[in-house]
Amino acid sequence: MQVVKNILLIIVTFWFAILLFMPKIDIYYTLENELSKQGIEINEKSIGEGVFSLLLEEVDVYVQGIKVVRVDEVNIFTLLFYSSLNIDAIKIDDSLKSFIPGTVDNVVVSHSIVSPFKVYINIIGSFGLADGTIDLTNNIVRLNFEDSEKLNSIKKELKKDEKGWYYEKSF
Repeated sequence: MQVVKNILLIIVTFWFAILLFMPKIDIYYTLENELSKQGIEINEKSIGEGVFSLLLEEVDVYVQGIKVVRVDEVNIFTLLFYSSLNIDAIKIDDSLKSFIPGTVDNVVVSHSIVSPFKVYINIIGSFGLADGTIDLTNNIVRLNFEDSEKLNSIKKELKKDEKGWYYEKSF
């Protein structure tokens, strides 16, 4: 029994050490560099690092030099076997309001090793609630929307099936 306890202690200590000493900011800058190669620039006012998280505040996203989105806060949380991305208050640039109507209050994207080929998405916005998945094996994004009057501004982009309104796109 003592051997099992020592092995578990070593595993937990090793796991915690990986999370504590993981270069989260360096990983973020590497991601930012890879996105810049595709014409996507991310500018943030501040970056904060925690034991399990990385917090970005007042993030501006530019595509091909054009400001597309302003995000109040991005919180990236990881336990290695479970990770989540929480994005608060997405404001779409006024020049794009005709293409992308409405605002998004909160987006939560989560991934777990329990289902390694699925990423789960929950969205709260001016259009109501939406939840969906990103299927990494088939490269499909599907968002299911609650049926309400608030969907009128985005219905032209949605399809309808027996479950209700949805958006589906392959990548």
